[in-house]
This record gives sequence, C-alpha cells and structure tokens, in this order.
Amino acid sequence: MDWITGLNETMDYIEAHLTGEIDYAQLARLACCSSYHYQRMFAYMAGVPLGEYIRRRRMSVAAVDLQNGEKVLDVALKYGYQSPTAFNRAFQSIHGLPPSAAREAGAAVKAFPPLRFTITIKGVEEMEYRIEKREGFRTVGVSIPIDRDMEKNFDTVPRFWGKAASDGTLEKLAGMMDAQPMGILGVCACSDDEEWRYFIAAASTKQDAALEECVIPAATWAIFPGTGTTQSLQELERRILTEWLPSSGYEYGQAPDIEVYLNADPQNAKYEVWIPVVKK
Repeated sequence: MDWITGLNETMDYIEAHLTGEIDYAQLARLACCSSYHYQRMFAYMAGVPLGEYIRRRRMSVAAVDLQNGEKVLDVALKYGYQSPTAFNRAFQSIHGLPPSAAREAGAAVKAFPPLRFTITIKGVEEMEYRIEKREGFRTVGVSIPIDRDMEKNFDTVPRFWGKAASDGTLEKLAGMMDAQPMGILGVCACSDDEEWRYFIAAASTKQDAALEECVIPAATWAIFPGTGTTQSLQELERRILTEWLPSSGYEYGQAPDIEVYLNADPQNAKYEVWIPVVKK
C-alpha cells in the first residue's frame, strides 16, 4: 500500500474517533510503520505534533456542538474531558475564549479542517546520503524513559543532554569510544513492544558498571551528513522524511533512529542522521 494512502487512512481513523480513544498504535499500523516513526513523519509533514492536531480537531468540532446548543459539561465529556476546568483550558487555548462564550450569538471561533496528505516533491536542494548495511554493534551510555506521545518529550530530551554535558557524562562517553560510529550517539530505542527509551551513548567494547548497554541490531541504514546547530539537524530530519523518503524506494526498517555527533561544538556541530531502511 502507498504510504500516503496509509497516512490518509489514519486521518479517517482520527475523525471517526474524536469522541473516543485514539490509539496511536493503530494509527501506526494503518501507516505501516512504528508508532514512533509515524509520529515523527506526521509532525514534519503536518507542521504540528500529532497530539496538538488531535486537540485542534476536537476543539474545532466542540465549538460547533456548543454553537448548536449543547451544554458545556456534555461537550466536555463527549471529547474525553472529565474535568470542566481541563476542557475550559484546552478550549480557550485554541479559540481564545471560554466554552460558555462560544455559545453566544456572533462568537468568533476557529475552524481546523481535517488534514489530507499528498506528495509534493520539491527537489530544490540536493541531499547527500549513503546506504550502508552494517552488522549489529554495542553501545554504552545513559538513558531515560520517554513518553509514547512524543509531544511530551520536547523538553525532556534537551534537559537530558544538558545534564549529561554538565555532570561529565559526555566527557566520559568520549573516552569509552573504540568502535564505529566514532561519535556521541543519540539513540531513540522506540519499538512498539518495549518501553521507549532515549540513550546518550557511544559505540564501545569497554565495560563500565555505571553505564547501560544498548545493542543496535544489524540493519541497512540511510546516512545523511550535516553541519550546523540543533535547528539545522532538525531541518535535515524534516527533509529526510518529507522529501527523500517518499521518493527513495525505501521505507522505515525495524531499528532505532540514531544521531551521530562527530564533534563537541553545539553551535557548529558536525553530525550524521542514521535512518533504518528496507527496500519497498
């Protein structure tokens, strides 16, 4: 199945479940990828995180319900809010006015129509990459659990890097490196059947009881080099998912995503983005 078709099927699923539970795992199954990879693709293609899109759609149709005369409490319960206060906060964050005011004649509210995806390949700027098939390799490092709703990790992961830089962990990991890839690694170990964890690690054969082990499985990787800041890395990842992947003849494989930081300068970083791929 064409992956754009799968993405649009996920939009149909969301619309059918706005008043019930939206299962992120089911969305991923419809898109034929993992929940982690689905949320990444969605955020880059839609321009908003999945959770925010769902909130906007729910509050958009909630406004219509209120204007049609439904009670605020009934509408709050309808869209999964057990607390009127939580519903009021969510509604006001989207529309800029409380739900009670939306029921008044002439109240101005915002509409967020359902998304539909199409492929538009720009191809304006070249993208350098290489495909490598590698055996599995061992890494050691530190990790934190991350939420399956990726929007909740936007603050967690940067704080984790800040802590690793300030407490000497990055310096320690640099001394542990003795295998390829030779760099500090950011590893998203986010398979659907295990707890999601984010590792800051190094490829190493050395032992250290204070560090955790994470084995990266054998895989084929699409590897994209880049330079610049954290923002330039995010832009590279966006282009990989929205420009390269749709026309590449590949789809996501079953392995972690990896960021390889090849130097220690955060303002002029040299890095690689490793995406696990399989032939379609």
